[in-house]
Formats: sequence, C-alpha cells, structure tokens
Amino acid sequence: MESTATVLEVSDLTRDHVDLSDGFAARRYFAKFAAITDHLARVTQVLAQEALLSTPEETVVSTYVRAVAKTFDALGLKYLLTGRDTGVFFGSLAFDNHESGFPVHREIMQMASDASQAGKHLAGMPDVATLKDRMLREIIGNLSLPTKLQFALSQRLYYEALQSGGLFGVQNDPLAIWLETTGEDPKAARRSYLVHWAVYDSQINLPVVYLLELEDTGRVALAADDTRWPEVQRHLMAQALGGLKLLTIARGFDRDFDDLHPKRLKRIHLGPMYSQAYTRQSGPIQSVLDAARAPEGQDWALALTFEELRSERVEEERKGWFGSVEREVFALDPFAGRGAETGATLMSRALVLPERPYQALVDLDPPGFHDVRKFVVSPQGQVLSYR
Repeated sequence: MESTATVLEVSDLTRDHVDLSDGFAARRYFAKFAAITDHLARVTQVLAQEALLSTPEETVVSTYVRAVAKTFDALGLKYLLTGRDTGVFFGSLAFDNHESGFPVHREIMQMASDASQAGKHLAGMPDVATLKDRMLREIIGNLSLPTKLQFALSQRLYYEALQSGGLFGVQNDPLAIWLETTGEDPKAARRSYLVHWAVYDSQINLPVVYLLELEDTGRVALAADDTRWPEVQRHLMAQALGGLKLLTIARGFDRDFDDLHPKRLKRIHLGPMYSQAYTRQSGPIQSVLDAARAPEGQDWALALTFEELRSERVEEERKGWFGSVEREVFALDPFAGRGAETGATLMSRALVLPERPYQALVDLDPPGFHDVRKFVVSPQGQVLSYR
C-alpha cells in the first residue's frame, strides 16, 4: 500500500487544498492518474457497448478523457522535479484532497496562461537535443547530477506539451456535431445536432462534460449561422455551473432560442478520485479502501455521476399577435419526487476501481452501493461491468 503523501496545508480558506511537496509522492500521484485515465478510456467504450452512451457521445467523451490525460501528463512534466533543489523556486502541485482528488482549479487556469505564452518561452530555451547533450557532459565530465538541466528539460517538455494543444481547459467551448436532417422541404427541415462542451468546475475541482441533443428549425443551419451559433456558445458556457439543475439549463435555453429545441441534456462528472494515499474520505468508501489493502498503484476508486434530462412532449405557445413557438416539456424522475429535487429525468452513479478494492466492496456490501454500477479494471486492460 502506498504511504501517505507528504502534503502542506495551504490555508484555512482552502483547507481541502494541499500541496504535493514530496517528489516521490508527486510522481506516484501522476502515475496513478495516468493509469486511471487509461482505464477510463476503456470504460467509455463499455458504456457505449451497453448503450449508456450513443456512438457520437462515446466519441465526444473519449476525446475529453484524452484531454484530461494530456493535462495530467503536462502537469507531471511541470512538477517533475518537485522536491529537488533546482536553483529556481517553482512550487508544487496543489490538489483538492477532499471529495475531488484532482488538481485545484487555479492549476488549470495557470496552465491556460502558460499555454498562451508557450511560444515565447520555447523561443528562449535550448532545444531538447542540446539539453540532453549538456546533461550527458555534466554527468561524465563533472560526475554530478545535472539537476538544473533536468529542470530546464522538464520545463521545455511542459511548454511543448502546452503548445501541442488538446488539453482539458478551464472552459472547453461548445462544438456541434450534425446527426441528421428530416423533412424534404428545406424551409421546413429539422436538423439534429449533438452539441458538447466541458468545464473544469471551480467549486468542486472536477472536469464536467455536457452533451445536448437538439433540433434546429432555423432558416440557416446552426453550425453555419454566424449570428445564432456564437450566441448559443456564450449562453451554454454561462450556464455551465455545477450548482444549476439540468432542468434550469434546458428551460433557459428553450426560452432564449425559439428555433432550437433541446431534446436531451446530459451532464457527466469525471470524479471524485478516492485514494488512501492522497485523499480524505469518510463512510463506506473509506472502509472499502481500508479493507482492500491494495498494493501501490491500485489503491483508488473513481466515481462517475451521470445526469440526464429528456423532453417528454412539445407544447405550442403563442408568441406575438399571430405566431406560436414550440416549447419543450421535460420529464422528471417520478420516484419519490426526486425529479423535482434533482431537476433530471435520470441520475445514476458508477465506480471505476481495481480488483482488490472491488473485492473489498463485495465483501463489506455497504448500503448505498447496490444501485451503483461497478467497472472493475485490471492492469492488463480488461474492464468488467457489474450492476
């Protein structure tokens, strides 16, 4: 089992934010997430096989999972020399060790700032081959560890990773995927789109993905409309707040765009990540991780939350003197009034976890986990799904 990470409390205001100041702990942390995101990519494929995600949705979610993985890879390069005397103070990774396990929001914001200046930094740095040659000369000629050169190389690789793009940003603006067009008359055509966007939620320090299936009855196709499309993008990003119910987001969209009809809205929380070595947890999940006594690299569990809101029917609403518009009536969860509470048609949870924690979960059989789908992953890349 991994030893508890060496961390420093940041402040009372951010008491759940801690710094990974120990080099070994930092490298294990990034190695852990490299494995987790690799498993998560395969779990996404299983979700599509079980029809929990459509083929276009699986493609979109997989893209965001790869972006999260690239973000962790970049951060791993940035903080590769954590705990070493590099001659330059560069800090250490700050992450949320309570109900998240992910880096704090400001780390992702700083990456965005670094990315905007990556070209400038790279222009003033020696290239990789030169740095490696200098490192070799110092090792052979001076018989010393080239720590400062190692740091320079890590920063070079960090900025190269930022410049290559494809990372998960604080805001990942909406994109539209055309699905189909129905109706023979072009003037009365209904075009279906899957619109997707994502944010790194500042309140919970987690990546959150949104999937909106809508119908477009506008004169110009949404993706080609240089008036409506920017308005849609701004509207959706402004509503991408974890505290807002899906019902609130969908109704607001339906009211603001008369010729765009939201048929289904999904929100997926990628996390929290729980680990005895890095996070503070209580209740059944702590008991499960305690009982698992898992070896290094397998002491973790990743939670996934799926929310979905569906349109149940359409009603005509008068607008102006002679006109009318379509308004969606959304279906809410009928059980015990939870739909009004959650603002969703369906809400489900899943756990991605290695074999040892899963076996401990089965043995303990704690309440509250019976309805949680379990995806059990192995180092060989297998994914087994249990209800």
